Order: sequence, then structure tokens, then C-alpha cells
Amino acid sequence: MNNRKWLITAGVFTLVLTGSAGVYAGTKLETIKAYLNHGLSIEVNGQKFTPKGDQGTKLAPITYDGSTYLPVRSIAEALDTDVKYDAKNNKVSIGSSSFSGGSSSNNAGESKSPSTEMNTQASGVKSKYLPADFPFPKDAKATSLIESTVDGNKKVSLTYTTKESLLTIGTSYKNYYLTKNLTQNSEDIQTDEFNIIGREEGKYAVTITGSMSADNEELNEITVIWGEE
Repeated sequence: MNNRKWLITAGVFTLVLTGSAGVYAGTKLETIKAYLNHGLSIEVNGQKFTPKGDQGTKLAPITYDGSTYLPVRSIAEALDTDVKYDAKNNKVSIGSSSFSGGSSSNNAGESKSPSTEMNTQASGVKSKYLPADFPFPKDAKATSLIESTVDGNKKVSLTYTTKESLLTIGTSYKNYYLTKNLTQNSEDIQTDEFNIIGREEGKYAVTITGSMSADNEELNEITVIWGEE
């Protein structure tokens, strides 16, 4: 098989999901014979790119039946595109709908999905250390941001305000961390407050809390404590 170079632009790419334990719980899996294509080089927006998994291991494209498939999360993150795996519904979402959190109503006319509010491009929050795909409400405005490095580990203490509901934000963060390989995870999400704690052993720990602002009853206040280990 001849080696080929793929040029990937931010608007067009064909992807498949890489190994997530929840995928194998499905009932529509089919055994195939495929090949790891170690000879295929990849460029993203003109730059050489090597897909990597959550543990930093190199991921190779897979060639099957004349088509080559790339790991969706690694490529999407390189293109600054949201991606979410919904284990309950066995579904992958790519793009702005990634943070819907599965909360769209079963009845027309009821609550809207938080996908219209959560993204990774909030102009009011500029963090250098938080993960590139960490979601924010579109109207998020930082009131406090402290970033530091302790023994080579990045640390972030962030507080921001938003008019988005606490239930929407809490659910979005809950679903965001469902896509991560957390060894510890707990959440308590109410209409008037939420608390989310997560940890990927040896990599990072995070605590996110939300409550009504004491200074402005029209705003909610979200605090994010995140740090590498």
C-alpha cells in the first residue's frame, strides 16, 4: 500500500471514535479485519500532526476496506472543534452540539439544549492552562483568574459569572467529564447550585462549583479549581 499524506482543514474531516469502554457495550458491533496504517502522515492546517490518546500514546490511522479512519477526539481537538461521546445513547457529537448534555426536551417547545450556550470560545475568559476543550457559557466573564506553576504542574483558580442557568451549566460539565478517563468523579447538580469533583489519577484534579451571585441576582457565579498532578 502506498503511503499518502492527508491535508486536513478546519472544516472538513472524516473520523471515527477511538477506544472508549462504553462503545463496546453496544449491541450493533461487527468484527472486521483492519490495519493500523503507520505509514500515513497527517497535516492539520499545514502543520505535521501526530494523534495521541489520553495517556499520550501515539495513535495510528486505521485502514479498512479501502477507507482510512482517524481518531476523532485527537483530530477534533487539533482543529479546536468540540467533540462529545454520549455513552447512554451510543452517539458521537462533533461541533457546537457537543455540549448538549443530552438535555434536549422530549416534548417540543420545552427547555432548550445548553449546546446553544456552552462552547470553548468565551471571550470573557482567557485561560492559558485549562484544557483547550474546556467549555464555558458564551457570556462567561472572569471576575478572578489565578494561574501558576507549582513544581512544574499547572494550577488554575478561576471564577466567572454568567446568566446561564446553574442546571444547564452543571449538566454540561457533568457530560463533559463523562468523556474523560476519570478515576474519581462525583456530582451534585441542583437548580440553585451544583458541585462537581473529578480526578484522573496522576494527571489532574478538578472541582467546579456554581451558585447564585451574592452581588447580582441576575447572575450566577462559577468557580473552577483545576490542577495537574
